[in-house]
Amino acid sequence: MVLTWHRRPLLGVDLETTGTDVETARIVSAAVVRYGGGRETGTRTWVSDVDGEEIPAEATAVHGWTTEAARAAGRPAAEVVGEILDVLADGVRSGWPLVVMNAPFDLTVLDREARRAGLPALHERVELCVLDPRVLDRRVDRYRSGRRTLGDLCRHWVVKLDGAHTPERDAKAACAVVWKIADRHRWLTRRPLADLHAEQVRWALAQQEDLRGHFARTPGKEHLSRGVRIGWPFIPALQQAAEQ
Repeated sequence: MVLTWHRRPLLGVDLETTGTDVETARIVSAAVVRYGGGRETGTRTWVSDVDGEEIPAEATAVHGWTTEAARAAGRPAAEVVGEILDVLADGVRSGWPLVVMNAPFDLTVLDREARRAGLPALHERVELCVLDPRVLDRRVDRYRSGRRTLGDLCRHWVVKLDGAHTPERDAKAACAVVWKIADRHRWLTRRPLADLHAEQVRWALAQQEDLRGHFARTPGKEHLSRGVRIGWPFIPALQQAAEQ
């Protein structure tokens, strides 16, 4: 019997950062998990010293890391980023799809961190097959009302999430949500991963354009439409986008 991709291991990644701007956010903590496939979940975690930068109070309120704690427990940012990229590339080479909740944020931050460290970006090392639970959830249940944060998806798909904004728990929960979506909507599992990745590029573009249009039409939210950047699974760097 041929196992569908959701019966084999999934590779989850999650980052906690200094902010929400993908161009300036720095990685504070990160986790990569190997989930499913009939094996016990394996986890790697990291803490970065963020090159001595300050962690804003707003970010600390989300993930709990203060500047002092990150400096004390963290390792040099370039080291951390290099190891994350190596672990992810090895997992992708093993044939495991990469699960990333809201991929354009985490993978774009990782791309910019790689550029700062002078390292090859992940997409330059391996051919990515990404599964984004938010994109998949919106595709299979487009008209469901309400927000679609990881916590919201976990409640809807009945996935346990203790300690949100702890990267190892968030990464594991994202994998579990993808598994639940795929197990209920088996047509997804019959798609080759490369084809499913390409389809998510199209679905995400339509979803981002819908969101931009929604903001533009909503009184008081018109300014938010300018902040909806287009790109999946990561947003091209401004210089790269200008050259395309």
